Amino acid sequence: MSGLVYFSSGSGNTQRFVEKLGLPATRLPIRASAAPLTLEAPFVLICPTYSDGEGRGAVPKQVIALLNRPEARSLLRGVIGAGNRNFGAQFALAGSVIARKCRVPLLYKFELAGTQTDIIRIRDGLDLFWGRAKATA
Repeated sequence: MSGLVYFSSGSGNTQRFVEKLGLPATRLPIRASAAPLTLEAPFVLICPTYSDGEGRGAVPKQVIALLNRPEARSLLRGVIGAGNRNFGAQFALAGSVIARKCRVPLLYKFELAGTQTDIIRIRDGLDLFWGRAKATA
């Protein structure tokens, strides 16, 4: 299995979710001014959504900075979106935006810090996803 890269704000919902997954993961720095990550292996990105009522600003700036680097974007294999269902059509919008712009699959969406069902589905799904990725490599 390859790795996970994730962004989590100060609220920590995404970080709590990633910790419950119990899989190797690298957190993007909260401060945009921090040194960029050096990525050397394919990864799945877990990204929360932060947007206004119109969907603007859905993808965190730190994630945009990562994906604007061609060497990092070339390693992106899929995205998992996080959000809050209270925002209706904006729920986990960042995952959909990233998947469309980077031409990778949107693998899953979960709410806030996720549920035990989300954890099981994502672990199983990633096992299957990375198994297929290796088979086609």
